[in-house]
Amino acid sequence: MITDKKRVRILLRVSSDQQLEEDGDLMVQRQLVCDYVKEHANWLLDEKEYFEGSKSGYKNSVADREVLQEAYQDAKNHEYDILVVYKDDRIGRRMWEIGGYIMSLKSLGVNIYTVKDGCISPESNDIMGQMMLALRYGNAQKSSADTGMRVKDTAKKLAAQGKFMGGRAPYGYTLEHSGEISKHGRALKHLVIAPEQAEVVKYIYKLSLNRELGSAKIAKTLNNSALYKSLAPNDVWKSGTITSILTNPIYAGYTSYKRREHSSGSCHRLDRRDWIVAERQNPDIVIVDKDTWTNVQKKRKQRANKYTKPLKKEDVTIIGRNDGMLSLVDVLHCGYCGCKMVNGSKYNYWTIKSTGERRTSKLPIYKCQNAWQGIPHDKTSQFRADQIEPVIHELVAEYISRLQEKVNIFDEISYEINEEKQRKSKDLARAREGLDKIRQNIQIIEEHIPDAMTGQYILSLKDLAHTIENQKAKEQKQITMIEQKIASIQNTTLSAEDWQNIKDKIPTWRELFFRADTPTKRVLVNKLIERIDITGEQIAVRLRVSPGNLMPQSRMTGDGVVPQQGV
Repeated sequence: MITDKKRVRILLRVSSDQQLEEDGDLMVQRQLVCDYVKEHANWLLDEKEYFEGSKSGYKNSVADREVLQEAYQDAKNHEYDILVVYKDDRIGRRMWEIGGYIMSLKSLGVNIYTVKDGCISPESNDIMGQMMLALRYGNAQKSSADTGMRVKDTAKKLAAQGKFMGGRAPYGYTLEHSGEISKHGRALKHLVIAPEQAEVVKYIYKLSLNRELGSAKIAKTLNNSALYKSLAPNDVWKSGTITSILTNPIYAGYTSYKRREHSSGSCHRLDRRDWIVAERQNPDIVIVDKDTWTNVQKKRKQRANKYTKPLKKEDVTIIGRNDGMLSLVDVLHCGYCGCKMVNGSKYNYWTIKSTGERRTSKLPIYKCQNAWQGIPHDKTSQFRADQIEPVIHELVAEYISRLQEKVNIFDEISYEINEEKQRKSKDLARAREGLDKIRQNIQIIEEHIPDAMTGQYILSLKDLAHTIENQKAKEQKQITMIEQKIASIQNTTLSAEDWQNIKDKIPTWRELFFRADTPTKRVLVNKLIERIDITGEQIAVRLRVSPGNLMPQSRMTGDGVVPQQGV
């Protein structure tokens, strides 16, 4: 049936879980927007709705907001004509990005309307309208920045007064309703000690203070105990978790703020001098006494300085031999647990008898990340780079040399690369189908939020939110796996030009490879080798291509010697 009505879709966004769960902001938004659509006789509300939960329109770019990208793709497919939101800040709070996004939808024939201001999409030739659009979102961006500064300043003051700043309860505590109501009408919560977890925290401090164990060894000790492992957050103890517990003043009864800082997409710990710590102790949340907490910090600092300050005082000559990034860090895995190996350092100490001079050397090593985090690990967990790399480098050089002997090897390699790429592409397609199913489940669950808010759904709003959180975590895990598969496909792809360049350089390539610097070797190793698994007995190398009997595979014995005949 042909109709001249405009197809309308709505976009809802809440920037916090509180707006979703307690204030009912989502339900209010939906009702106001739907009422606004009904006021227009020539508008037809589409069944599809765009929803973005717990997502900041100021901190997140348009490119990182999947809902906006989905709405844009649907606009390219001419699935709707009008997008309606409650207020302009529901689209976002970035001056140039949001204005550009609105104009990009306009170019596809989609106008954006808000309940408050009507149509906010200027025509492409309306320069003044576009300037006003930039001003609108410039003010929104400034408002968010100012609010962020006020929130941080307020948080600092509240933390200094001993107030818990929200978020998840630290290990050893639970959050319970305090009976107080905020000025926004929300029920406030406070920290309450969880007795069973508190005993674990005390044991962790005891291991650090009395036995002087580091975070990794404490994690390993806890994981080796069935009881303590059953009480671990996220099923297993890791050194990072132990470090967080040992450095958090909350366990001595002092709330804190700004112990970590997000920068360039990553989080790092700040120096204790930059922390905002409560001025007074809260006796209700004390798990370890203040003296114990302070002494643990001193012990940890002494251990951190163990290999530097004492050596400097004793005039020890330090010979540094770790010259930078190791060449196998992208492909080397622990042959016992499968975890990727990371770079580290090994220190050796000795005294020259003739002069009495004390020296130390620093050698680069590869170490298992799981073992480093304190997860129980059998047998060898670290290997010297100067023993492993020559074996692999000789393997790569031999591989390149054999290319000279195979006139038609290029065709064989190209065929195997395409076969491998097709296999990985099918695997990627299955992973994407799995992601689609997860997102469909999330959409179905979110559709029941209004019913849960009014008590008309079998699950409570809290249970529904918990289910959504679990599905979101599952979704993120699936996205990470897909990204890894895409990267694997990209690494598998070698163009004809790439291989022709290699063939052209074959006469001198082996020599050039051994003379190359570490970054260059790392790139070539990553191109030719898909994975290396190492144990104390052997090194198993999986090439990205396997051209018949092109070359032998080498094995390293326990003493680091490679036999003449490979396996």
